[in-house]
Amino acid sequence: MKYLVLLFLLLNIAAQAEEKPYSMRVGYGWASNNDLGEIVLLNFGSTPENLTVINIDGGYLLKKDMFDIPLDLYVKGGLSRFNEISGSTYEATLYIKAIYNLDFSDNRVRFGFGEGISYASSVLDVERIEEGPSGDTSKFLNYLDITVDVDLGRLVNYEPMKDVYLGYLLKHRSGVFGLYNGVSGGSNYNTLYIETNF
Repeated sequence: MKYLVLLFLLLNIAAQAEEKPYSMRVGYGWASNNDLGEIVLLNFGSTPENLTVINIDGGYLLKKDMFDIPLDLYVKGGLSRFNEISGSTYEATLYIKAIYNLDFSDNRVRFGFGEGISYASSVLDVERIEEGPSGDTSKFLNYLDITVDVDLGRLVNYEPMKDVYLGYLLKHRSGVFGLYNGVSGGSNYNTLYIETNF
């Protein structure tokens, strides 16, 4: 993981162009037994099992400053590896993400919301546990990507690290109350990440 972080920092330093249409993010997270609403209210939770995820996402900027406000629109995709009770599960995601940039006192905080699809190589253990033996589960589910982060370069006033972000991601898979394959539940992973634009 430290080598990926170093790679992102080097990419960011090398790319000094004004427009940086690409993004790359690497993160590490843990499963939560709380639902989406509880986590949004800062009750993060965890599971007794050691269920974790490592993920990498890439994106392309579709539109900067939509509607003449600091709202950027990206298309993004990612790959994740889940550490499960019975082994590893892999996931691919594809989603559209809007990011609102809040600038104040020479700092930047970003709030992001992504919506798309997720396909996992097998049903995640946390989803199976939540649904129980008679519940519906699926490899293909809806995906939400909810983030908040801070620009490290602006925070420490170091120009080469500008557009390198440290943040929190709520990685959410669900059936949207049965709309996807009749699945009513899902999974939530609290994730810390570093992201760069280049």
